Amino acid sequence: MEAGRVRNKTINVYDCRFDKRVNKKSLETGGLDFNGFLQLLQRKFALQLNDTFVLTTSDRTVLDFDKFEKLQDGSTILLLQQEDQALAAATEEEISFMPHYDTLIRCGMYEYYASDGRQPLAYALAELIDNSLSATVRNTGVRTIEIQMMFDETLGKPAVIVLDNGCGMTFQKLNNWAVYRLSKFASKQETYIRPEPVPRSLNSDISFFGVGGKQAIFYIGDSVRMITKSARSLDVHELILSKEEFERKERDKEDIYKGTIKTRKPTDSSHVVKDDEHFIHRLIADEREKKSFTAVVITGVLPQHVKLLKDDFDVWTRQLADIYHYYIYGVNGRDMRSYDTNSDHIPKIDIQITMREKPPRCPRAMNLREVENDMQTLYISSAQDTFEFKAVAEKDTGTVEGIIRYHPFLYDRETFPEDPHAVQSIRNSPADDYNETESGVFNQARGKRPIFDCFWNGRLVPYTKLDEFDWCKVKKETKDLAESYSRISGVLFTDDKFQVSTNKLTFTDLGKLKDQKTIFTRMVNGQPKRAIMQKEFTEWLKNCHMKYDKQVKFLGYKETITRTESDLPKREQSPWSTFSSIERDGKIYKAGQLVKSLRTQPILYGSVVRFLLYGGYDGDVFANGGDVELVLEPKAFHDQIRTIPISKIDKTATDEAIKKHIDNDAARLPESLNVDWTEGDPWPENAVLPAGTVLGPLKVAILNKKQESLSKMPAARQGGGKKLSVVLRVVRHDPKGEEEVAFAVAPFAKTAFYFKKIEILNKLGKYTLSLNAVITESDATTFGDKELPGYKLKFTIKEGSAESFRIGEVGATLVGVSFNIPLLIKDGCGHATSPPPDLKPVLNCSGLDLSYETVGSSGTTFVIKGVKARGKVLSYQQSKTHDLKVTLPGLKEHTQTIKICLLPGNPHSLHVTPEENPITVENGNPVTFKVEVLDESGNITTRPKQIINCQVEGLPPKATDCSSTGAGQLVTNPIEVQIINGEPQNLQVQFKMPSQRNVESVVRQLRVIPSTRVTRMELCSDNNLVLRNDEKIEWLAGSLLQNLFYKLYDEAGREVPPTVQTASKIKVNWAKDANRKDLANGKLPDIQVHKHVKEERFYQVSYQDQNVSVSFNIVPRPDEPVRLKATLLQNTVKLGEILPGNINLELVDQYDNVTKALTSTCTKHMTAEAEGLNKSAITFEWQESSCSVLVTGVQFQSGTPGPRDLCFAYGSYEERVTIKVTAGVPALLKLVSEPDKPLQVLNGKGIPTPFLVQLCDEWGNHSTDQRVVVTLMSSPATLKVETAVTSQPVNAKGQASFTVKSVSGPKGYYQLEFNGSLNNKPIPGPSVNLTVIPDSTKPVSLSVEFDTRAKFPAAGTFPVFSVTVVSEDGNPITANPADASMFLWMGAPSGNAPPHTATELKCSKPLRNEKNDRLHFRDKEIPEQVGKHTVQFSLRIGGTNELLSDQILITVVANQPVKLGPVSKPQTPVVFYSVAVADRTLVENMTLMIMDLYGNPTGQDLNGNVMISIKSGDGKKTFPLFEDKTNCFKINLAEGKAHIPRLAIMQNSPGENGGTYVLVFNPKVPMLPTPLPPFELPFQFFNDAENQRKISQLSVKKDELTATLDKYEEFFSDSRELLQLLTSQSLDANNKEAELRQELKRRNVTVAQTIPEIDKLIGERKTEMDRILNAPGRKFSIPDPFKGQPDVLGMVGHLAYVQDDAAAWVISWCIRGDMNCVVAATTEAAMKIYADTQGTQQVMALDQVHVFPQRTLPHIRNGCRLFDPPGNPVFATELLIYPNEREMCIKVFKNLLRETILIDDLESGTKYRAAVVAMKMPCPTILTRQGERITAQAKFGGSQNKAPPIHTFDGNMFGAPRPQQYYTLKQHLDLLTKHKAAMVNRDKTAKERENHLKGMKSPEMLKKQQDMEEKKKQLMAIEGQLVASPGRPPKRSLGGAGEQSGTTPKRAR
Repeated sequence: MEAGRVRNKTINVYDCRFDKRVNKKSLETGGLDFNGFLQLLQRKFALQLNDTFVLTTSDRTVLDFDKFEKLQDGSTILLLQQEDQALAAATEEEISFMPHYDTLIRCGMYEYYASDGRQPLAYALAELIDNSLSATVRNTGVRTIEIQMMFDETLGKPAVIVLDNGCGMTFQKLNNWAVYRLSKFASKQETYIRPEPVPRSLNSDISFFGVGGKQAIFYIGDSVRMITKSARSLDVHELILSKEEFERKERDKEDIYKGTIKTRKPTDSSHVVKDDEHFIHRLIADEREKKSFTAVVITGVLPQHVKLLKDDFDVWTRQLADIYHYYIYGVNGRDMRSYDTNSDHIPKIDIQITMREKPPRCPRAMNLREVENDMQTLYISSAQDTFEFKAVAEKDTGTVEGIIRYHPFLYDRETFPEDPHAVQSIRNSPADDYNETESGVFNQARGKRPIFDCFWNGRLVPYTKLDEFDWCKVKKETKDLAESYSRISGVLFTDDKFQVSTNKLTFTDLGKLKDQKTIFTRMVNGQPKRAIMQKEFTEWLKNCHMKYDKQVKFLGYKETITRTESDLPKREQSPWSTFSSIERDGKIYKAGQLVKSLRTQPILYGSVVRFLLYGGYDGDVFANGGDVELVLEPKAFHDQIRTIPISKIDKTATDEAIKKHIDNDAARLPESLNVDWTEGDPWPENAVLPAGTVLGPLKVAILNKKQESLSKMPAARQGGGKKLSVVLRVVRHDPKGEEEVAFAVAPFAKTAFYFKKIEILNKLGKYTLSLNAVITESDATTFGDKELPGYKLKFTIKEGSAESFRIGEVGATLVGVSFNIPLLIKDGCGHATSPPPDLKPVLNCSGLDLSYETVGSSGTTFVIKGVKARGKVLSYQQSKTHDLKVTLPGLKEHTQTIKICLLPGNPHSLHVTPEENPITVENGNPVTFKVEVLDESGNITTRPKQIINCQVEGLPPKATDCSSTGAGQLVTNPIEVQIINGEPQNLQVQFKMPSQRNVESVVRQLRVIPSTRVTRMELCSDNNLVLRNDEKIEWLAGSLLQNLFYKLYDEAGREVPPTVQTASKIKVNWAKDANRKDLANGKLPDIQVHKHVKEERFYQVSYQDQNVSVSFNIVPRPDEPVRLKATLLQNTVKLGEILPGNINLELVDQYDNVTKALTSTCTKHMTAEAEGLNKSAITFEWQESSCSVLVTGVQFQSGTPGPRDLCFAYGSYEERVTIKVTAGVPALLKLVSEPDKPLQVLNGKGIPTPFLVQLCDEWGNHSTDQRVVVTLMSSPATLKVETAVTSQPVNAKGQASFTVKSVSGPKGYYQLEFNGSLNNKPIPGPSVNLTVIPDSTKPVSLSVEFDTRAKFPAAGTFPVFSVTVVSEDGNPITANPADASMFLWMGAPSGNAPPHTATELKCSKPLRNEKNDRLHFRDKEIPEQVGKHTVQFSLRIGGTNELLSDQILITVVANQPVKLGPVSKPQTPVVFYSVAVADRTLVENMTLMIMDLYGNPTGQDLNGNVMISIKSGDGKKTFPLFEDKTNCFKINLAEGKAHIPRLAIMQNSPGENGGTYVLVFNPKVPMLPTPLPPFELPFQFFNDAENQRKISQLSVKKDELTATLDKYEEFFSDSRELLQLLTSQSLDANNKEAELRQELKRRNVTVAQTIPEIDKLIGERKTEMDRILNAPGRKFSIPDPFKGQPDVLGMVGHLAYVQDDAAAWVISWCIRGDMNCVVAATTEAAMKIYADTQGTQQVMALDQVHVFPQRTLPHIRNGCRLFDPPGNPVFATELLIYPNEREMCIKVFKNLLRETILIDDLESGTKYRAAVVAMKMPCPTILTRQGERITAQAKFGGSQNKAPPIHTFDGNMFGAPRPQQYYTLKQHLDLLTKHKAAMVNRDKTAKERENHLKGMKSPEMLKKQQDMEEKKKQLMAIEGQLVASPGRPPKRSLGGAGEQSGTTPKRAR
């Protein structure tokens, strides 16, 4: 560059390549291009040639040559490793925001916030909402704008935060925002594109001038922090502007309009360090997972604004709702009547207001959708009709849309809504202006308010109102509609071609609409209508007046209907509202009232059904016209309903005249039936008849009240009535259901109705004959509402006499075994009946001999008993049937034949073969016998346990089982006896059946002869070598031993010559297949001597049959050497290590036998070679003892693991060995398998995917050293990780697997570290990052709230304790109140859990409409004893675990002072006439205290005195005197107590001997409003010293006994009360268990008697339910982790089932994007899920959803089909089955599917849509069962409208409903569980009562009762002695000693 053009600029570079630090350097770049700058950068930051980096601006725009040239002086660039790298710390860049020149040229346009008498704070907030609306305009989902009022001083100074989820701002846009007056039209970076026209101009293009936002900010506060992030940026930008900073710069002469934008990574709040900005940390922490956003944080909020925002929260939120009404609710506003479910203009804007104040003030929240009293809502909801129009003032000056609404006069009042601001201004105006308009008519509705509210680009301009236009104001010709003119309101919607002030408070040019050039056009259904505006408007206004202003009052609204009368025009058939009464001309007509018509043909008489009014209403209403619906009377006469106008009711008709006319008509109606039995006598009621009896014939007549016979109904008018018939029915009553036996209809024939005979009454049972008169043409049994007459007769058919029989079942019979033959006796109709007496049966059967013992009968069965059959039969394996003929003489059908099967009988004898005796057998051989079991007829028989034993003398017994065949074979053991001198021996054999003692045994004789067996063998060779048994022979290795022979000898020592037969039995162990010919000649096979010298072999020759053998051993000797052999002790070595063990080198022969041919000098001539071998380490050592060489020091220093060839050489000998080289010493750990990242885990949950760690050496080779132990640790240690093992050695593959069962710790980021160790040496390993997410369903703590300022008076009531169960994420969750308890005990806190002596109190029931997120403990009684007490709350979790709250220490204070009493109760004083002061002392060291009702000291702040006096209760005149000779004196009462050191009577005091007196201590406390009662202490006075001492001792003893008896009485009273309580509980438990048992029986569920039995039943049902749930079938498989959270329904796919597969497929596809949406009942629950998942989980809040009632299908109108629809159309929502929360689920799917229709196929769908559209009706979306879709816009075809194949859904489809059996099992399971709990409770209460009863009857209790009785007797004796004392007055109880005077009620226990 030329020197004159060189421009110096400074670039600030932030080095952000490293994670933990950011290095900033400023570089001078004057004269440098991009390449020169890169070289400068490399020098300054020491960049290497191979370093990878990227340079970006603060907006992450990558620098190149062109972008570098555009950098300004002071620009900031980032040096990163990669473009998307997160910033480790924040960076800064200086900006300039000099105001635009428009500041000057437009500064006088409008004075900002000219308030016009209003508070403009809401309009300032609106400016910020405008910016957010513009920022969110391109959002595809919900546009969220949140205004947070942070007025909690504990979190920082007051602040207002405006937060949106819009597009955010880039670095440059944020710079532009700071420039004042830089409008979107003047920005150079962006070209303004005007949005396309939309209805009502709701285009969100309202952030316009670059002024309003900044004006609003500095109107509200004095500082702003802008925090923003755009979607394509990884970084967050921050800009701070403040009044304080501007003033500082001005003071310091700095450039005011320069500032700094900070760039940082999301969630980084390290730069916020001020204590009064704590809330910003939380705001920044919420940036995680937000793609884009903008937050405007205003601080320094003016105090007057804070006060207004707090005090007028409802006012300014209502103002905001009015401003943005149409953005919130859409083009029609909050008009529920015009809501269109298919509209594209339904907004998705949420404007949420929250205010947080300092506790205990609760946070406030308001969604502007929740505001229901903003003016637009009031206008829309009260309007009955609308008039829409458009206005065009001039060309290209914008278009105005207008709406006029009519608010009718209803219920004696105007419905025009009041505007608080307008009402106030009107009331402040002069009276004349307020009361009268220009037309002179009183404006009771709108008053003088302008008609039109004005909106600019869809938002309200609050200070501009427009009055009427010329065509909509009152004129002379419309003066009669003057009141109606006052009932209209209006709205004007303009676009941005009309000018508004910069703060959008007023229009500047809207008045031009009143020019004559303005063209107005009426809009009807969105289309312009050419007409004269004034005429159109006047006609519309007249119609509203006639239609909506009401006069007649309709009362008692019932429903809205559609009328179907043919005389009504179709458009007037619906809607009609129905009412129960009306008020007309001061008279009330009600439903059911009799009326007469007026001016009708004919005159009608009837009762009122209901009143009808055209239009849709839902309550009492004033209206004109209307109809009345009448039932003509009498109903049975007319059977007709007529509708007439209300005006035709005859008001002059009386009730008497109407009723008389109706009664005359009613007497002509049918009244009764006359039944005549024409043959025989009539059957009586409940007759009992035999089967086959004939019914009838019958003659029936129908009579009216006048006893006239009728054949037809009487006619109401001229012409014949309806014909009558009589219907006959005979019904048989069966437990399984009613059976109609006969049915007949009789028409009228001449004089009556006739029925023929009925001959089919054959079945037994109860019958009913019914005769009913019916209308012939309709078979109706009623006419009108009256039943036609009928007749009923009940009778019974029973069985007849015996006529036949049937032989019952007779099973297979046995020869000689008796059996029974049952005979079933029947009557003529086949019914079972009793047999006649004296039956004698006859039995016949060919080929068999039959007999029987006796006969018998039981009911209808006749039995022939003891029948026996004998004869020859086939074997047990074959069967033959015989015809058995049974004859019963005397019956009509007397003979029957059946077939019987006769089988062999019981065992009778044994048959053994062979039959010769004796039997000869050779010694050593067995003997075989065959046996058979025979019955008494000689047939082979089979029976269980037919076991036959065979016993040979001297041998073990043998047995065979003949149970299945009747025969068997017995083989004895070989007969082994000693043969002496060759003589045979004799033995005996016995056969018997142990199980059949009646079967005789069989005996046989055996004769044993000698045997000829080989017993000895010899081996020899042809060179006279004889081999002895077990001899060792030495032979040359590998050679042959030949010419071996064998010889055999018998028992007598005689040689047995070899033969082919004996040769076959010769076996040798060295040859498998010996030559048979050689063996037959006595020659053995040659022996091949083993090749190895150390292998001594064993050889054997045996004669197998007789176990005769000879064995010997051959030891080989070595041959000459042929090769070098290397022997390795171990062939595996690690890289870098020496091979363990040694390698041995030897010379061996051809068979590897060591020859010992090596010498000591051979080591000098041996070498070794191998790849990677360290030759210098190898040594060869001579081994003298073995004549071998030892090789050591084999080591490999390089290469990869695997086999290596090691070659040894010696002279001409060479040997190669393979050594396996393995990985080296373990040096590091690697992760080879781990869960997907990022790893997020719920607190308390596990990680299902295991971590697999691989051990490696320093070269990265896998190591398998199992000595290495791998340890899993967490960092930091606050994370608790539970695994099966925390450390383990690696397996054979060098791997260690860790499965994390659970992780627990605070929410945050952690690391799992894997480290290894080998012999206490560490081995480094990897680490894994994980995030712990709190479990929102897991309770972790109990938060207790109560009035901490409350006091706890003794025996009072605790304040309400509210216990919140808090989950891990800090939110409340719902808990069962039955699981919560409150523990209370006296004393300080004790550890973590309450002591076992603590009192348990249960949770209170929730009140109505009380939220269920808290547990309440109400009305709990405070203990009576003062002092420290501790309260703790617990919650049972899962039946076994318990969650405890913190222990709360409370102080119970005394209650209200009610009495004066001593600290300890004194004994009854006894004094006497004496000089000694001890005998005269009344009390000593007694302290009196003011107490509450329970004896607790109170009144510590009370002072006064106590007056002490003596009184007599029985009228004594002489009183003892105190020591000062007075009978009264006082002592001080200080701080609620008075101490008396000693109180005594005077010496020689007066008084009556033996008299009883009372000391009265009367407190005087001025501070108490009510005087306290005195404390009284009785005492006794004596003037006899001896008697006084005696009485004194008796009094003390009496006091002790009285106190003891009081304790006993209290103890036994408590025991009795507890018994009553336990008895009541036991009875309740028994009743509950009995109720559940009966319910189980009613449901046919097995009733268990014990807990194990019921557990078994519960387990069976759980198993069956699990089987049903786990059965293969269609299921929605996406897991729902949010199910069960408070106010959460669950995931959409889990909320419904679909039965049909095709329907499930296509409906799931239609809402595929919503299947995983989680539905919450409240916005709070939805926002919680949104926050917990950082916005990744889509949610739906039901409280933000409104759906309209389901309409009928489009082809149905007013209940009638417009055409026959093809393809079976049905609403898709009707195919959904909801298992839970039905109402909520219906709302969910109506919101998702709207009115989508399901139809069979595409052809049917297109035809159906065409037919609907032809009727000029909209058609919703249509789905087909084949997977096609026709959209509401009539589009079909293409991949967008074709469902993918069903197999691609992979579980993302609605599941099939569970079978009914599942729900039945679930009901049974619930009942069984309740029954189990009831049984446990029943047993528990019974056990407790039984134990208590045992305790009451225990020896200890009996001893206490005896002791109490004994002490009562002692007390009575003492009282008798006291009464008998001289000088005593009559007997008087002293039980009241020391009690209060007056009566103090005892507190209930």
